[in-house]
Amino acid sequence: MQKKISRTLAAVMALGIAALSLPATVSAEQVGEITTIYATDFEDGDVSAFSKRGDTDTSVIGTAEDPDAPSGTTVMSVTERSNGWNGPQFSVSDNCEPGVKYTASVWVKTAWYNSCMLSMQYTDEAGEAHYSNLATAVSEGGWVQIPEVSFSYSEDMKDVYIYVECSDKVDLFVDDFSVKTAPVYAIEEDIPGLKDVFADYFKIGGAVTASELAPNSTKELILKHYNSITLGNELKPENMLDQAGCQALAAEGKNGEVAVSLNGQARSILNFCRDNDIAVRGHVLVWHSQTPGWFFKEDYTTEGEWVDKDTMLSRMESYIKGVMEVLAEEYSDVNFYAWDVVNEAWLDDGTPRKGGMYDENANNSGWTQVFGDNSFIPYAFEYARKYAPEGCKLYYNDFNEYMPQKVEAIVNMATELKEQGLIDGIGMQSHLDVRTGADAFPSVSVYNSALDKYAALGLDIQVTELDATIPKDTGDQYFDAQAEYYKGIMDSIIAHKDSVSAVVFWGTTDDQSWRTTQSPLLFNADYTAKPAFYAIIEGIDYDAPTPPVEEDTTEATEEATTEAPEEDTTEAPEEDTTEATEQPTETVDPDSIRLGDVDLNGVINLADVITVNRFLLNLEPLSDAGLIAANVDKDTTVTPTDALNILQFVIEMISDFSEI
Repeated sequence: MQKKISRTLAAVMALGIAALSLPATVSAEQVGEITTIYATDFEDGDVSAFSKRGDTDTSVIGTAEDPDAPSGTTVMSVTERSNGWNGPQFSVSDNCEPGVKYTASVWVKTAWYNSCMLSMQYTDEAGEAHYSNLATAVSEGGWVQIPEVSFSYSEDMKDVYIYVECSDKVDLFVDDFSVKTAPVYAIEEDIPGLKDVFADYFKIGGAVTASELAPNSTKELILKHYNSITLGNELKPENMLDQAGCQALAAEGKNGEVAVSLNGQARSILNFCRDNDIAVRGHVLVWHSQTPGWFFKEDYTTEGEWVDKDTMLSRMESYIKGVMEVLAEEYSDVNFYAWDVVNEAWLDDGTPRKGGMYDENANNSGWTQVFGDNSFIPYAFEYARKYAPEGCKLYYNDFNEYMPQKVEAIVNMATELKEQGLIDGIGMQSHLDVRTGADAFPSVSVYNSALDKYAALGLDIQVTELDATIPKDTGDQYFDAQAEYYKGIMDSIIAHKDSVSAVVFWGTTDDQSWRTTQSPLLFNADYTAKPAFYAIIEGIDYDAPTPPVEEDTTEATEEATTEAPEEDTTEAPEEDTTEATEQPTETVDPDSIRLGDVDLNGVINLADVITVNRFLLNLEPLSDAGLIAANVDKDTTVTPTDALNILQFVIEMISDFSEI
């Protein structure tokens, strides 16, 4: 059944509201109450809920008096810190529950300019510790707030803490710390699923981490909109390499062999994909970042000497083989339809990265340190082709993939790899920047030009990490500019649909994005769709999934049918089946029905607007009384204009339908 998306949106968007759901300015449906798990302003002098971060943390946690404190005069003091990571931690495991979304907030002060961070750590099933920064604020010697930032964790995460740290080892002061349950929102069921809208074009996917996947609403959002998942971090080398296992192999004289393991975080996402038949993009095999430095060193120790090329090639092959084998063994029923084989090997000027440790310089790469250039790339694709599952496509993936010199380098590299039968496609990360609109970078035309060049290679293209930022902490001020930009980018991608097989957004909701302060995605923190969502689907006809309909013979006359009606010899009116769903057939007294009260509950509100739109999009029928109530302009049928008129009444633009 063809959806009349374009017509309905055009009518309703004139008032700045989406036809298929509540607008972003209207609160989403909140489920449950917000509960304070722990909160303190330290006025009672109690700091017992906090501990230092292990035996090597030299912090002394106590209290101090500060007349400039955000509230009261007593604050928590953290002195004698020997390292930036030293600081107070709060046990999430002891106070919170897995699978629940929480928010944390805190005020922080340091002696002078410092980046202050609220971070999270946990231990996985293999006993390995993981760390992530939740939010950052800069103290210039005064108090600064890290406002409510969301977090969650899954059942397989152990020893979970959130903690405060800062970039320098100066004294640290903390006040007004709180942890609460986050507002829980239901997803919008009444909007189209992106995977359905773009089903005739390409896969639509999203990236997700294990902690982000924990809330049920996030799972529901993914199931509605995505048919592809990229594991945000869990399949990267730092999470797949087993250092202890590697060192044991080295001790046996097997310096070219690698031990690989799959941690619980990866399993939680892959289990979700398996159980819901969602295809997976593998990300990533060979990368300079998030690959531990010891992987390139003798005996797999950070202090070791750099290994030679032959040893590194052996390690590369062993690693790629190990990743493919462990996934095939445990997840043979998951469709790994694509893998990013090599990631970000070229600088923006089209030259290879510099040799050295990545953590010493962001432009450094352990791979170029060992090989001297990018000559390791063909080997990576050779090994990936050898061990990847049948049908899995192999990609080179990069950011700033629209910069002219980098485009040239990628095209030249891909041409050579294609001639050798090693590469299937180019991954365009597409971390874009809307800015304020007119100054967007890259421009749509520049992005389109890059698409042209990659498409000309005759290789597949996948947009692998799409997001588009607006200026930091500007709320929804630039959402319209973001919507226009997103539409331009997606229109360019659609224009290249014969070369593009997948578009993957880097995240789910703005609050979970790695660029959260710049609101880069299609969905708000409350799971409501942003203007950009409606912009990219506008004008696209698609086959919607047929919703289940319970058979009800008493209402059979309300359903459109292609079957011939039974002959009635006593009356023979002409039947117009094209309008069958819009014509009342019951005996109803129109004077007893209140215009606008479509759901017949005695109140006219936004729910009535939504009900009309659902009817117009064939998502649900209306009773005969509902049809009369919806037809507020009293013409022959219910149209999008009626939805607009009801909306105008709800927001008090008109006081009576006689005014229309």
